[in-house]
Amino acid sequence: MSTDRSSTRMTLLGAVVAAFWVTGSLAYSAESPTMLTGDREVPPVVTTATATSDIVVKSDMSVSGAVATTGIEATAAHIHVGAPGVSGPVAVTLTKTQPGHWSVPEGTKLTAAQFESYKAGNLYINVHSAEHAAGEIRAQLKP
Repeated sequence: MSTDRSSTRMTLLGAVVAAFWVTGSLAYSAESPTMLTGDREVPPVVTTATATSDIVVKSDMSVSGAVATTGIEATAAHIHVGAPGVSGPVAVTLTKTQPGHWSVPEGTKLTAAQFESYKAGNLYINVHSAEHAAGEIRAQLKP
């Protein structure tokens, strides 16, 4: 009886491993959803603006997802390279698809260096406004 259980477990484990290997779709995804706030900006910003993000980074370095904002007239939204508390260069420019909604352009991929930064917790999303051109709300992407 225990041999049947072990055999079943091994078969299921093999199927799961094969599915990931064949599809290559192992995804690293940020905390779902990620909340962007002003107190995470560098330097911190006092604002009532917030946003949620559902950014997903897959093992093939492809990026997808979006940011939905509230309480802000956003002028831009990006994914940047930078550790918590540190500003950094833009890695991905998000596209405004409707008021308060910014999406990762289809087909976006990180470079190898950006992917390593992501795995180390050193990518962040921020949303800019006219009043706070350097960024009004921010959140780190955590794999």
